[in-house]
Amino acid sequence: MVNGTRTGGHGTRSGGNEPCTGGDGPRAGANGPRTSANRAGTDAGFDAWFAERARVNEQRVETIPFSALSGWDFDPATGDLRHHTGRFFSVRGLHVRPAGPGGPPGWSQPIIDQPEIGVLGILARTFDGVRHFLLQAKAEPGNINGVQLSPTVQATRSNYTRVHRGGSVRYLEHFTDRRGRVLVDVLQSEQGSWFLRKRNRNMVVEVDDDPPVHDDFRWFTLDEIRALLHRDNLVNMDARTVLSCLPPEHPADEHGALHSLTEVTGWFTEAKTRCEMTAEVVPLTGITGWRRTPTEIASEDGGRFRVIAVDVTAPHREVPAWTQPMLAPCAQGLAALLYRTIGGVPHFLVQAQAQEGCLDKLEIGPTVTRVPGEHGGLPADMRSPFRDVLDSLSPDRIRYDRVQSEEGGRFFAAETRYVIAELDEDFPTEVPSRFCWATPGQLKELLRHSHYVNIEARTLVACAEALA
Repeated sequence: MVNGTRTGGHGTRSGGNEPCTGGDGPRAGANGPRTSANRAGTDAGFDAWFAERARVNEQRVETIPFSALSGWDFDPATGDLRHHTGRFFSVRGLHVRPAGPGGPPGWSQPIIDQPEIGVLGILARTFDGVRHFLLQAKAEPGNINGVQLSPTVQATRSNYTRVHRGGSVRYLEHFTDRRGRVLVDVLQSEQGSWFLRKRNRNMVVEVDDDPPVHDDFRWFTLDEIRALLHRDNLVNMDARTVLSCLPPEHPADEHGALHSLTEVTGWFTEAKTRCEMTAEVVPLTGITGWRRTPTEIASEDGGRFRVIAVDVTAPHREVPAWTQPMLAPCAQGLAALLYRTIGGVPHFLVQAQAQEGCLDKLEIGPTVTRVPGEHGGLPADMRSPFRDVLDSLSPDRIRYDRVQSEEGGRFFAAETRYVIAELDEDFPTEVPSRFCWATPGQLKELLRHSHYVNIEARTLVACAEALA
């Protein structure tokens, strides 16, 4: 058990019972953090403010036995790990057949079931003719470094309806009451290998008034935020997904695109009709290949991920102390987007990616992914054939290479290495049927709608825009 483990500032976790580690390649990319002429993104004023918020919002996170959880228990009939209110989330079992009935036997796993829809909202306001966005320095128990930049509002329905009997969520009324001009309002999925059909409401609302700004909040221009995306583990997953959904600065022009938007959506629809994967919720006691001990639920092969319990002390949160289960990945993830210029127009190589927890079986994902928790027994036609291409690229082809944290409220020390790399112009345009070339403008158009672009690809869209 980790005793007295603290998170905060830019430190890392310490203790004897860390999540198992691993991963792909270096933590930092070939390109260093970009500089920015904009003040808040890179100057000492931002760093001093952020360090102070990390100090003030320091939290203590300890791993504990399941028996020490308060308000959580294993259901005697199913073994599912639930909160006594029936709210928040639960840990259930899932049985997956990658090729449907009659195909390979598939696998079983735990999965987080959080059916309620939360709010991820960023407040916008124009100062001196430049649009700014209000971000929050927020501590989450699973964050690798304690505090990260999050949306103005990042709250589950259970939290903002105060099931926990804690404090209210600042600025929530701008999103629930739609106080202002709505720039973005779309349901988007989250990690399909760890969540069961999870969705959150991604919103950006622009206001004309000047709301009071709490010390944990700060206005940023879009350029400043994009500069910060060139730092590891700073802009959190929830902020990245909302930013990816912002309307494009310039309307998409399909002139020069290899495929029309209609053809891209047709390709994706066809892929969904061909996907035979089935995922059935089963009792947690009924999953095979996993063992439960007093302190964890872990796969018998020692890989993938674990379910653990933590005790959190965070004096400046709506609730100053609580316990909860968390999913702890056993390796660093990888998500890579390859692109090339076709007819003078950049095109991303995307895939129709099946994930067991997706509401509609699959969504559009990056060219290459390795998700901790993704079952190693996937059929060959569900694995990316472009991993070797990525590994063979010279460093001068790597345009973005950073490690970013995944959602720290449910995942413990979860990181993904995000890579954007440029292919030679003679790279074949003919690709396997599960893949398709799409322009940045076409992906932005699809992001106006739900259940098209998955969470890893949305992060890469936000990072690609930081390269402009």
